[in-house]
Amino acid sequence: MNEDVFNASLRQFLKKVGISSQREIEKSVRAAVSSGKLKGGEKLPATMTLTIAGIDLSYEVDGAIDLG
Repeated sequence: MNEDVFNASLRQFLKKVGISSQREIEKSVRAAVSSGKLKGGEKLPATMTLTIAGIDLSYEVDGAIDLG
């Protein structure tokens, strides 16, 4: 395994996950606030699940997103 290639590819994937996830969350939260579904001060529980086929990895991260 080429460590440099692996690390670069992993960082590229995580950057894509972070940017695209943030955009989707922002879009959904703004739509929910606009529609009145959310008031804008909630703390939303969130779970992110990472799965990677081929190595049988399934990893969950739990947290919360505070809308303040």
